[in-house]
Amino acid sequence: MARRQQPTARQQRLGAELRKLREAAGLKGLEAAALLGTDSAQVSQIEFGTAGVSAERVRRLAAHYACTDETLVEALTAMATDRTRGWWEEYRGVLPPVFLDVAELEHHATSLREVVITHVPGLLQTPDYARAVYSYMVPGLPESELEPRVQHRLRRRAVIERDSPTPYETLVHEFALRIRVSDRPTARAQLREILNQIECGHATVRVIPTDQDGFAGAGASMMYTGGPVSPLDTGLRDAPTGTAFIDAEPQLKQLRTLFRRVENAALDPTASRDFIHRLSKEL
Repeated sequence: MARRQQPTARQQRLGAELRKLREAAGLKGLEAAALLGTDSAQVSQIEFGTAGVSAERVRRLAAHYACTDETLVEALTAMATDRTRGWWEEYRGVLPPVFLDVAELEHHATSLREVVITHVPGLLQTPDYARAVYSYMVPGLPESELEPRVQHRLRRRAVIERDSPTPYETLVHEFALRIRVSDRPTARAQLREILNQIECGHATVRVIPTDQDGFAGAGASMMYTGGPVSPLDTGLRDAPTGTAFIDAEPQLKQLRTLFRRVENAALDPTASRDFIHRLSKEL
């Protein structure tokens, strides 16, 4: 099997989970290689996602690693055999790989929870809003690169609008709703779009008002995606080098705790809808 030059985040995650199981079993890469009749370099490539692995090998490794969680093993097997070529593949070589990785993660997620402080959630943005954000964040971005970014952002919305939508809950700070990334008509249209997504049942939106006491989460922006089993949950946070994918359980636990804390500062869904409606009238 040819070695992958640039594995996707999903392929890397599969390898990382196999490495976790091996380390939990107290085995070295050389010992795992012997189980497969290969060398340690091949095991290393599998664990870094640069080489694929068959369903049969996943099951063999899991058995030798004494993994008794059958639902996890089946989920890993499904990841190993998945050959989905989603719409995001159209953007390979056009947009940075992280754009494709995020879309693929959302496509396979069983639930999506998000906290946003400075911008309207990407899954709810209008074309004009998204265009204004990208234009501002990357000054001088040519139209040939700007338009694919906008279209990619809009197509991500498929996960909450398809026949079997992924449950999506977002906690949005009032600041993100009030700030005008473009002009008044764009801001008004954006608020109407959020209300439309709420009315259609595509999103549960809760607003964090600026006059709420006890909210110190200015850096709380994140997305938490549910996996087919909880060990395969994934967190996303912005980092100095770009979007960071989080899969370590202690860090995931921290994100879940953070989400609950932010929830405590947010209005309930009905009050949030009314809040957004009043704000749209002010514009």
